[in-house]
Amino acid sequence: MKKQENTENQKEHSDIKWFIQVFITTFILSIIFSYISANGVSNLSLIPAIFILILVITVGIFFDIVGVAVTVANEHEFHAKATKRVKGSKDSIKLIRNAPRVANICADVIGDICGVLSGAISALISMKITERFGMNFNIQFVLSATVAALTVGGKALGKTVANNKSTQIVHAVGIVLNKFNKKS
Repeated sequence: MKKQENTENQKEHSDIKWFIQVFITTFILSIIFSYISANGVSNLSLIPAIFILILVITVGIFFDIVGVAVTVANEHEFHAKATKRVKGSKDSIKLIRNAPRVANICADVIGDICGVLSGAISALISMKITERFGMNFNIQFVLSATVAALTVGGKALGKTVANNKSTQIVHAVGIVLNKFNKKS
């Protein structure tokens, strides 16, 4: 009974530690990216600002796909690859074994930061459009709705792709991680 209590206390401590790490990381990244995007986009012309908005939406969708793929991928498919020393397979196994945290980082931390950034960038773009074309109509509502629809629609399509291609997606991420691990 005592051992079970220790295990539960360790898990609770680990969960609290994880919460604090994610909170601090998200807070810092949000400040950095918000500052960069607000100052960077406000100094750009309309077309590059729209390009950056599309890029931020795409990054959010991409990381959501990775987060879903990691949670549904089958670890056993990578064990055979690991025994054959296929690049990225061991990193893929690590991703799957840490699926809740990887999904949290990809879908929640990065995905939510991209959501906030896309909202801020769309507000800046709508101000640019209003100033440039002297519009009386507040285009912010239309632009915000478009950004939201693109993000949600893209993530909906991405979840289908992630479910159907989870092994390939996780392996591709594993290969990238393997290359970064070798450089370190």
